[in-house]
Amino acid sequence: MQILSLRHKVCRLLRKGVLIKVNYIGVDIGGTQVKIGIIDEKGTVRKASAYDVAFDGYATPIIDTVVTKLTYFMKENGVKDSDLLGMGISATGQIDVNAGKVIGAAGHIKNWEGCCIKDHIKRIYSGPVTVMNDANCAALAEQWIGGAKGASDAVVITIGTGVGGGIIANSEIICGAGGGAGELGHIQIRNNGKRCSCGNTGCYEQYASVTALVQMVKRACKTGKLKSSLFGDGVINGRTIFNAAGKDSCLDKILDQWIGYVADGMVGIIHIFNPQVVLIGGGVSAQKERFIDPLRTKVVNRIMPAYAQGLKLDAATLGNDAGMVGAVYYCMKHGK
Repeated sequence: MQILSLRHKVCRLLRKGVLIKVNYIGVDIGGTQVKIGIIDEKGTVRKASAYDVAFDGYATPIIDTVVTKLTYFMKENGVKDSDLLGMGISATGQIDVNAGKVIGAAGHIKNWEGCCIKDHIKRIYSGPVTVMNDANCAALAEQWIGGAKGASDAVVITIGTGVGGGIIANSEIICGAGGGAGELGHIQIRNNGKRCSCGNTGCYEQYASVTALVQMVKRACKTGKLKSSLFGDGVINGRTIFNAAGKDSCLDKILDQWIGYVADGMVGIIHIFNPQVVLIGGGVSAQKERFIDPLRTKVVNRIMPAYAQGLKLDAATLGNDAGMVGAVYYCMKHGK
């Protein structure tokens, strides 16, 4: 980590005989929730809360909700500007890290693209503010205190509603020319494949996301290959699908096919970046035997031997805190 700022050092001085703890606020803005936390210089989350941002279908712009809830969170916890060294913002979408602005949202969220997050936050907080894509923040967090700690080259792939990613190369996050690097969900893995919300066809997330898995299972139910009763109360989502795994051979074949799709993109990513560590984030990463282990086998069997040598492929370790923690780490290094 780079040498901490003078302001950081000053905040650690003894005041009236008491060592003041250095704190930041991390904000993780997703498509359904914003998570806000008080985080110290070691990455420990001291206090955190989550708030709904999609309660009215985004008629209220997400950033308005974020500012309202951030103001409330600070007041509720007695946090003043003078108590903080900075705020790190993790946000969904393609982010211009210099301007702190959303420059692309792949058509997912209304009233989001073009939003200058940094400017809005600066209206209520005068200290250093940084903004970075959520998957990139997750990768930084894992490199700092998580499953990629000590690795100079790592890839973190988040699998959920879509597919996101963060790439660490030579111990630095790859941001790209405009800050949008790491959009792994929109690499093309199928020529003339499914239409994606980004406007392209055959994108990775159209096959490897949990959304894609749910669609595969629902099609099988609609055609009679699977019975909806297999999923308890009939709700089909990632959790109920994995709960039903092993009970029906057709479902197991669908899962195997889907894991193959996840491996399709991952093999290419590994051959491009040659990482020491590949971590999988998102709720599905908790499925070690049904997902992580077979995925590792498929990937290792398909990559060239030199790329498999010493490769660690496992679940990410920081869960829902990763975005906030990584945003704070980026702020510690680059906030001004």
